[in-house]
Amino acid sequence: MNPSWFQPIDSYCERLGPGFWAEPINAVSNGVFVLAAAHAFWLWRGRQPRDWPALWLIAVTAIVGIGSFLFHTFANRWSLLADVLPIAVFIYSYFLLAMRRYLRLGIVAAIAATFAFAAFNLFFPRLWFNVFPGVSLNGSVGYLPALMALVAVGIACRIQHVMQPGRWLLWAGFIFALSLVFRSIDSAVCSALPLGTHALWHMLNALVLWILTTAALVRVPDR
Repeated sequence: MNPSWFQPIDSYCERLGPGFWAEPINAVSNGVFVLAAAHAFWLWRGRQPRDWPALWLIAVTAIVGIGSFLFHTFANRWSLLADVLPIAVFIYSYFLLAMRRYLRLGIVAAIAATFAFAAFNLFFPRLWFNVFPGVSLNGSVGYLPALMALVAVGIACRIQHVMQPGRWLLWAGFIFALSLVFRSIDSAVCSALPLGTHALWHMLNALVLWILTTAALVRVPDR
């Protein structure tokens, strides 16, 4: 492996050195993702017929926790990929599921919408920094399109009378917005809170993923 993949990354208040357990709170708080996945899996087992797309989301939720744990312990470039890639997989997987299951788009239209969302996601940071130069929100800008999607799809569900999933998506959007606040202020509050606020991002984000995976198990009536 290229040595650059082992380049240390120090992005959070809690990390004061290169050690494996230099971020114990940030690392251990990722267990909440595994708990969220375990509970969603318990709910999934009681559903018939088997909902394989929902099981995929549940598995990815657990992997998100594992990948983030790796990043907050090894804290280098390869573990950063282990952190961010599962999150991206969950976002695009859930968007596709929402297009199909909630908004009832055909498969071609749902895939096209997902690719359009991915393109917007890639373009958004450039747009943001053109409007707000230097305002990085501590690296949280890249998550804003996911927040927009939660709110937009939640509203679209309500308009189309897909009431329960729409309500859950809007609640998830509210909690995700709060979690982004804690992620964004982590560096700014170091002097007052040496442990930072990143662990709160983990815990609230795990709640968001639990809400979304649980919502995916809700049967949407035919229209």
